[in-house]
Amino acid sequence: MLADEDNLFVVADGMGGHASGEVASRMAIDTLREFFRATSADPEATWPYKMDKARGYEENRLITGIKLANLRIYEAAQNDPQMHSMGTTVAGILVIEDGVLIAHVGDSRVYRIREGKLEQLTSDHSLLNDYIKMKRLSEEEIESFPLKNVIVRALGMKSTVKVDTFLDRPEIGDIYVLCSDGLCGPVTDEAIHRIVHSQPDLQTAANRLIEEANDNGGPDNITVVLAKVMGLS
Repeated sequence: MLADEDNLFVVADGMGGHASGEVASRMAIDTLREFFRATSADPEATWPYKMDKARGYEENRLITGIKLANLRIYEAAQNDPQMHSMGTTVAGILVIEDGVLIAHVGDSRVYRIREGKLEQLTSDHSLLNDYIKMKRLSEEEIESFPLKNVIVRALGMKSTVKVDTFLDRPEIGDIYVLCSDGLCGPVTDEAIHRIVHSQPDLQTAANRLIEEANDNGGPDNITVVLAKVMGLS
C-alpha cells in the first residue's frame, strides 16, 4: 500500500487473518494520509502526541502519524472481538530537505540500491532477528528456524508503540525498495537487486519482483514500492 502525498511512501502488511489484516493495513495507510494532509494544510494543528525536542519537525510528524495509526488499530481491535488479533507492520520513507527519513515497525523492510549494491537499511522486529542478534545463528539454523513469522513489534499489539527512525543521505540514482515479507521472504536480496537493476523502469521492476515472489511460492501478501532519487535540493 502507498500514501504518496508529501513525498511519503509507505508499505503496510496486515496480520491476524486475511480480513482483519486488510483492515489494519488500510487503517494505517488511511491514518497516515489523513494526518499528513491535516498537518500540511495547517502546520499549527494540535497533535495527539507531544513533540520530542531531540528530533526535528518532520521526524516528529512521521512518528506521530504512525503512533496515531497504532492507537486507532489497537482501539478498533479491542472494541470488535472479530478483529481482536489484528495488527500491521509499517515501513515508510519521507523525503525531506535534509535527506530521506526512514521509519518502520515490524518486519516490512526498506532497502537502498546504490552504485550497484543493495543494502538493507531496516532491522526486522522479529523473533528470528532477535535470536540472530543474541546467538549468531548459523545459516542452517536460520533457514530451519521454526518461528520465522513471529513479529515482536507491530502496530495494534499495544496501545503505544516504539517507532524506529533514522535519516539517510541520498545520492542521485539511489533506489529505495519498500516491501513486505511476502517479497523479501521468498526472494533473496541478490534476486531483488538483479531484478530491479535489469528492468527498464520502476513499474516494470515492481511487477517483476511480485512475479518472482509468486513463482517462488507466494506464501504471503506481496507488497513492494520503488522510489528513485532523480535530483537533490
